[in-house]
Amino acid sequence: MKKWRFVLSQRWFGYLALVIAFAIGCVFLSQWQFDRRTEAAAEVARVAANWESSPQQLDAVMSELDKFDVDNKWIPVALSGTYLASEQLLVRGRPYSGQPGFEVLVPFELESGRVIVVDRGWVRAGNSQDAPDAVPTPPTGLIDVIVRLKPSEPTVRGRSAPAGQVATIHLPTVADIIKAPTYTGAYGLLASESPSVATVPKAYPKPLLDEGAHLSYAFQWVAFGVLAFIGLGWAVRQEYRLINEADPAERERAKKRRQKVEDRGPTDADIEDAILDA
Repeated sequence: MKKWRFVLSQRWFGYLALVIAFAIGCVFLSQWQFDRRTEAAAEVARVAANWESSPQQLDAVMSELDKFDVDNKWIPVALSGTYLASEQLLVRGRPYSGQPGFEVLVPFELESGRVIVVDRGWVRAGNSQDAPDAVPTPPTGLIDVIVRLKPSEPTVRGRSAPAGQVATIHLPTVADIIKAPTYTGAYGLLASESPSVATVPKAYPKPLLDEGAHLSYAFQWVAFGVLAFIGLGWAVRQEYRLINEADPAERERAKKRRQKVEDRGPTDADIEDAILDA
């Protein structure tokens, strides 16, 4: 055991502490990826279950203005009412297929007098980049629309927007702007409207049914944590050989290792190195 006493030194305890801290970090990062994978799988399940379902009445899905069950995300609902075109808002910083642009929010007043925000789609940024060159006008009069519900977005600290625009689809902020009894739990992503108009903003496509690579990343972090301990063990072994290289038993083991390499013959990498060195 005296030959291994060096591992009890302060230096090696320091190395062990670093490896343990790294491994703990890997565990947390792995769990984070597992959690993200769970969230992604739940979102895929919601899209698969709700996207093509039959339209429902809004009151059956949202009984209160400020409450929304995330399991109802993407469910189509049928609405009748009128667009409040004068209250239209643009959402800044919304790229689409790599192009800068805006989402077009138009409050939709229901026959009950309540208002739900409808996202009519995306428009390209204009020459000034601060606003679109043109925004398609919504149809007027009594309209029947089908929208897919999405929850309100959070605010983003430090982001602001000029008049007529918002930084995110934070529905309480939108409700303060339009000053009407507005649904703040969810808004509607436009699927269809009747009567329709010739020019409409670009509709967003159905989300991909893809969980992403979170599971693979989670296992990679686990592997990194394990490899840290393997690397520590390798370093301990290398120092042991260096410290005890004069020991007869260790010299015999080193001789056997060299003989094993010679018996194996040159590897492809050795042959390539020899060619390059010639």
